[in-house]
Amino acid sequence: MDYNRLAELLFPNVTETPEQVEARYPARDLPEGAKVTRMAPSPTGFMHLGNLFGAVVDERLAHQSGGVFYLRIEDTDKKREVEGGVQLILETFKTFGLPFDEGATIDGDNGAYGPYRQSQRAAIYHVFVKDLVKRGYAYPCFCTEEELAEMRAQQEANKENFGYYGKYAKYRDCPLEEIEKRLAEGQSYVVRFRSPGSIEHKVRHTDLVKGNLELTENDQDIVLLKSDGIPTYHFAHVVDDHLMHTTHVVRGEEWLATLPVHLQLFDVMGWKRPKYVHTAQLMKMDGGSKRKLSKRKDPELALTYYYQQGIPVPAVMEYLMTLLNSNFEEWRRANQTASINDFPFSPKKMSVSGSLFDMEKLRDVSKNVISRMTAEEVYDFVSAWSADNDPEFHDLFVRDPEMTRKFLAIGRGGKKPRKDLAFWSETKAYMDFMFPELFQPDYSGMPESTKDDAKAILTEYQDIYDPADDMSAWFDKVKTLADQHGFAPETKLYKKNPDAYKGPVGDISMVLRVAICGRTNAPDLYSVMQLMDQDEINRRLTAACDAL
Repeated sequence: MDYNRLAELLFPNVTETPEQVEARYPARDLPEGAKVTRMAPSPTGFMHLGNLFGAVVDERLAHQSGGVFYLRIEDTDKKREVEGGVQLILETFKTFGLPFDEGATIDGDNGAYGPYRQSQRAAIYHVFVKDLVKRGYAYPCFCTEEELAEMRAQQEANKENFGYYGKYAKYRDCPLEEIEKRLAEGQSYVVRFRSPGSIEHKVRHTDLVKGNLELTENDQDIVLLKSDGIPTYHFAHVVDDHLMHTTHVVRGEEWLATLPVHLQLFDVMGWKRPKYVHTAQLMKMDGGSKRKLSKRKDPELALTYYYQQGIPVPAVMEYLMTLLNSNFEEWRRANQTASINDFPFSPKKMSVSGSLFDMEKLRDVSKNVISRMTAEEVYDFVSAWSADNDPEFHDLFVRDPEMTRKFLAIGRGGKKPRKDLAFWSETKAYMDFMFPELFQPDYSGMPESTKDDAKAILTEYQDIYDPADDMSAWFDKVKTLADQHGFAPETKLYKKNPDAYKGPVGDISMVLRVAICGRTNAPDLYSVMQLMDQDEINRRLTAACDAL
């Protein structure tokens, strides 16, 4: 076979050499040990938790080592591409605080190693496929869909491996004359890789998560270029990762089955293999068994879900880190106020088996994350979220920013901060009683011990309440009121002799709390009342009296 002649037949317009292409992509000027990673999604209009899961690994490996984290758009499958898909990708990762150092932008590129869209790199792929043809590692295949289906049926009947290989590789050794004839007739073809492998051989590989692996060598003549001249993922990502000097490829473990193909391609091309980091799948409990998160069944797989539900971005990132590194929670307990970026992330601490996604655990993590935020930060987050997702509440929330911020500051900070909020969507229910328009009291929480005295307590309290009182004076009045109605003015007195009193002073506080807040569970009552207009307080005390 005259491979040079075949290469010219298939690629008459390709004049550039691999060496000339390589010269346009010089080695990166980075410190020793710096890692280069990439996020390479397809613009399908759907960004899922798995994308973010892998991207966190990419970003940490790159930025902890002084390296580069870049965005490449794998848009060779035009059938799956949606309008605005690239913009969604960029906005999503900006939202989750994963900054790309270079790569595709909405309308172009940022960086010296582009184009960063595979659809714009066809000429580059053709240079390297032509070179493979010249070296006898690629050839045209004219198989029709019917022929491929017939081949598969025969393999199934013979209980043989499926695929295009060995005796089933019909056009692997097709004579040059026949190829010329078919090309002259305008027959459609793909370009396949002529695999030098055999399933009798094993490939040894060390994955940074899975450890030492022994895999069956690839013997499949996979498609390199489709009939439209567009490359398959298998070939395109190998060329791109080489030219862009990617040092670490992070991807889901579902790609392990094709790893022998990719390693073989790197070897045949004469290129250094990158290190591979195959992350475990995200699982969830379904009854008594685990299953993979599903786009159809699980709304929490979509990244848009987290914003719609008001789940804070820092909480999502913190929770993902608990799934990614087994020692993160221990580190967090010892470094409660440190930035998540200070955590020494390591692929060696990643789970080899599936990572179990648990929404309740995410809630707990989120409560802790929010409890560490300042009132100002919470205000800004809720303001932005409510503007998009609950405009009516948003108008109330920002109507008096000073009052809202002071309310959010109640119980915040210190060694034991309040942990009322897990999601921004819960803010409305948490503080609705602060807005007369939303106040819907539930008086059923009045202590049973105060049944006969509640009306009198509420009426008398209107005469003694003074917003100028400090907390000590305020509580002294509550204790006096308790004593006058037969309740213990001190909790310790009640504990010492409970039969001598109708109840403890806390029961009087609860009467006031239920009347003013409309519920039994609310932040510190004194602090809440300091933020309320006195007329509104009196209206609520009177309304509670009337209701009782």
